[in-house]
Amino acid sequence: MSASRTASVNRKTKETAISLALDLDGAGASEIATGIGFLDHMLTLLSRHSLIDLKIQCKGDTEVDYHHTVEDVGLALGTALDQALGERRGIRRYGFFLLPMDESLAQVALDLGGRPFLAYANGVNSSFVRDFDTNLFEEFFRALCVNARMNLHVRVDGNEAHHAIEGVFKGFARALREAIEADPRDAGIPSSKGVL
Repeated sequence: MSASRTASVNRKTKETAISLALDLDGAGASEIATGIGFLDHMLTLLSRHSLIDLKIQCKGDTEVDYHHTVEDVGLALGTALDQALGERRGIRRYGFFLLPMDESLAQVALDLGGRPFLAYANGVNSSFVRDFDTNLFEEFFRALCVNARMNLHVRVDGNEAHHAIEGVFKGFARALREAIEADPRDAGIPSSKGVL
């Protein structure tokens, strides 16, 4: 495992301008400003519960829609995760977590094996938190998975969108924390192929 597992990404398009930095071996400190309060809240939870230090600044065309900002932040975060993981030597690779949040239950399982895939089953009865459509988080996680080269399965059920999505982000954070941890018994590439 490399001594420094950090990365930074700067991405500018006609729709968003993003500056993102992370440290996989941090303490869960975060500075998040995307222009979307609920997204900031979820990313702060992700940082805290994964123990990944995370700084994100984003200026997006939120006057048009939240879609571009949400998707592009996921893309930038996935790119940074991939960079910080390097050749993924010495990590546990897999992580999973069940997280109850009041009436909601989030189930998250992931593989950092290099093959991007998202299975996202949202059984929540409502989708809006204020003016934010939480269905956008499927696009966030899809962009993250493709760019992080991650296989991610998410299933959430519940009656209240805020609880359900908070459970997803906390569960994802805990599963990611497990997957990126050093495996004390195996310092090699966690694959029989010898490469991820």
